[in-house]
Amino acid sequence: MNLKKQNPIKKILSIKGMGGAITAFIGLVIIYVAFGIINPTVFSGQNIMNLLRSMSKYLLIGIGQSYLLITGNIDLSIGSVVAMSAMISATLMTQGVNPLIAILITLLCCLIVGVINGFLVGKCQLPPFIATMGTMFVARGVAYIVNGNRNTDAISSGIGKEAGESFQNFFYYGNTFGVYNTFWIAIILFVIFFFLLSKTRTGRHIYAIGSNVEAAKLSGVSVLATTTKAYLVSAFCSFVVGLILCAQAGMGNMEAGNVYEMYGVAAGVIGGVSPLGGTGILLGTLAGAAVWQTLENGLNMIGAQVGIQRLVIGIIVVVAVLLDVVVRSGTFKKKGSTKTAS
Repeated sequence: MNLKKQNPIKKILSIKGMGGAITAFIGLVIIYVAFGIINPTVFSGQNIMNLLRSMSKYLLIGIGQSYLLITGNIDLSIGSVVAMSAMISATLMTQGVNPLIAILITLLCCLIVGVINGFLVGKCQLPPFIATMGTMFVARGVAYIVNGNRNTDAISSGIGKEAGESFQNFFYYGNTFGVYNTFWIAIILFVIFFFLLSKTRTGRHIYAIGSNVEAAKLSGVSVLATTTKAYLVSAFCSFVVGLILCAQAGMGNMEAGNVYEMYGVAAGVIGGVSPLGGTGILLGTLAGAAVWQTLENGLNMIGAQVGIQRLVIGIIVVVAVLLDVVVRSGTFKKKGSTKTAS
């Protein structure tokens, strides 16, 4: 009877990356309560709603980056694709293009970047750092060029005030059941991509090439197809975040998405997704994004300078990566076995 009761817990804890996710969630609770004690306004309903909305951007970026980290790759073009998404959609709408058509055209452009990244890394075998750094500059260049090297006018100037407000409300300012739509968009996409990663063959292939790419090839896994799918997820998430930033500002900004690729890495790594590949779950990314935003929100509310905020978050990221390296190297196990032998 005891074994039967323990099996579900053991099964959950045995999932690679679950330990990191649980640790991140525990850390989230501690950090949130600590900031709340210092400044009770942190516990206010409005602050919680704002925190969830702001966290959503980090979660979406984190999902895309986590897919790639698990494959053992990275995407440095994320922030530029965010900017490209915001600028293309805003430029089209200021020219009177129907918002739905503008969104579909923008989606196509962003997915093209994902396909190119997948081809360069999966087929041409370029180092992901180099390949995506190249597309990072290309995508940012498109963001600048699309509207003549200037930010766009208000999107309502082209599609009208009513349509402009509908677009902004759908992606940012509106709410459903008292929670901002931005959060619902992020959660729905989180559930979809969580299912794809944990319950489908594509998800198994993503873990396989991240664990051992040569073994994956021998097992019949298409590295090109799997890598391209992971980069498409990253491009799609960046596309959505670009629309969110466009809706937030009511216009396109050429500098949108700056360093968002690093935000994605931070969300994943803090939540236990290994930058060395093969390990991690999106529950950890959810926790990591929440930790990141809670730290940013809490430090801001207690009056900490921006430099201090970045310093604290940077240290946490480095510590998370160091712990991953130590665990993978088997240092803890070696120490344990040495004590047992003695």
